[in-house]
Amino acid sequence: MAEIIREPFRPKPPRAEAAPDCAPGCRVPAATAATCAGEPHATEAVAYDGVLLLGFGGPEGQDDVIPFLRNVTAGRGIPDERLEEVAHHYRHFGGVSPINDQNRALKAALDAELARRGRDIPVYWGNRNWMPYVADALGDAHSAGHRRLLAIATSAYSSYSSCRQYREDLADAVAATGLAGEVEIDKVRQFFDHPGFVTPFVEGIRAGIDALAERGITDLAGEVEVLFSTHSIPDADADRSGPPERAFGAGGAYVAQHTAVAAQIMSQLGIDSSWQLVFQSRSGPPQVPWLEPDINDALRELPARGRRAVLIVPLGFVSDHMEVLWDLDTEALETAEELGLVAVRTATPGTHPAYVAGLVDLIEERLAGTPADERPHLTDLGPWYDVCRPGCCENKRLGFQPALAGIAP
Repeated sequence: MAEIIREPFRPKPPRAEAAPDCAPGCRVPAATAATCAGEPHATEAVAYDGVLLLGFGGPEGQDDVIPFLRNVTAGRGIPDERLEEVAHHYRHFGGVSPINDQNRALKAALDAELARRGRDIPVYWGNRNWMPYVADALGDAHSAGHRRLLAIATSAYSSYSSCRQYREDLADAVAATGLAGEVEIDKVRQFFDHPGFVTPFVEGIRAGIDALAERGITDLAGEVEVLFSTHSIPDADADRSGPPERAFGAGGAYVAQHTAVAAQIMSQLGIDSSWQLVFQSRSGPPQVPWLEPDINDALRELPARGRRAVLIVPLGFVSDHMEVLWDLDTEALETAEELGLVAVRTATPGTHPAYVAGLVDLIEERLAGTPADERPHLTDLGPWYDVCRPGCCENKRLGFQPALAGIAP
């Protein structure tokens, strides 16, 4: 990979005050003709001429850590002293989050797979919380003459932070660049149950089982617990994830999607190990309820149940970024060691060929306008929506902010 030239810090662009005006008869701002009417799935072929790869972003040096965390917590009034409590995760790794290099690698892999399929569609990468920002990617795409763009967020599930906030990032980018009326932006569906996302986890667990066997653990049903781990979010936001009319109940679509995918993976593996969905990386005031159990609490219950080993599966994550390296590879593995548990953390998708091919499949289904009943999905919850439904994934604290790729609010 070419040497990365780091540019001086620039503040994150401001929030949009409003979404772009919809065209007459259109219910979705800045949308293509295929999605502007707001139907759940786009079945009209669209000649997209660029792809926006949306990332979370991360610091790339010790001096970046606090400015990055200020971006992440913007609007919450958190003093730098409290940010330093989180900063040590990054400082432990030299102030560098791996997420930017991972997205550079994913972009390169997508470029290569698109070229292999004869698709002349460039990929532009932009972040929510660090340079290059989403507005930078949009500006670069526009400067190169691209006007009809398809966005992919590097998150598979439905919630405020993993879906709607990326849609807000798109609205912010259009406002920051002044490109309202000059670009059309759609977004691919959430891909939690797409085979390309699921396959790397299945293969990772198989490899994890082999690793346990090498350490003397072979009784999967009697000795092994599989912990599917994902990012905790506030209960109130989880309950609001997904469209309200689906009435998922406690945990909303976020918990339902993870649970369905975990069950599908265990079914594919055909093993009898006990498993559960656990959560990690919670933040915020302790009086606010977040999804539980925390992975470390779940680990502490295993010895009393006769478990000797654990497979930790980072089901909520697409790559080995900081929440995986610190919260799982550092804290959770330390907890397991203290408890005398044999622990193996399985792989994330990263640039696994099936994952990269799956993301390009998602692009191609929109290029072709593939009908919903012909789209691959491995659970009864999918295929998820191309156009987010009204009231989807509200943030309780902020309410509904301007967003693209969905029907207001």
